[in-house]
Amino acid sequence: MPGLMRFGISMEKDLLERLDREIVKRGYPNRSEAIRDLIRNQLVELDWSNDEEEVAGTITIIYNHHVRGLSDLLLELQHEHHEMIISVMHVHLEHDHCLEVMVIKGRAAEAKELAGRLIGVKGVKHGKLTITSTGKGLT
Repeated sequence: MPGLMRFGISMEKDLLERLDREIVKRGYPNRSEAIRDLIRNQLVELDWSNDEEEVAGTITIIYNHHVRGLSDLLLELQHEHHEMIISVMHVHLEHDHCLEVMVIKGRAAEAKELAGRLIGVKGVKHGKLTITSTGKGLT
């Protein structure tokens, strides 16, 4: 790897043993890759804490499509934020319940606000904002 740097880490034996168990469980090839992944995850969290940072993620909602006006309201909210919503997948889970996954990209503050509005709509049974990165600042 170009620019690869080595450094040492000191930690308690119990913590290292727990890390090693997780490395095996998750299938990491070595400690270095696991630690790089932990650092990347923390950097993504930091990006999302900066309201101005451009971020990516998904908003997943489950709702009963028989609730009067709910589908129209959800669609209207999505159209209001068309510049942020890259793609939407709609799945019929059963007769009454639908799942939608919206792939989003935009400023962190706007993404959190949109997720809150969609998840908070009466009739949405469950929703979750899953955060990730645009990948620009990660190596």
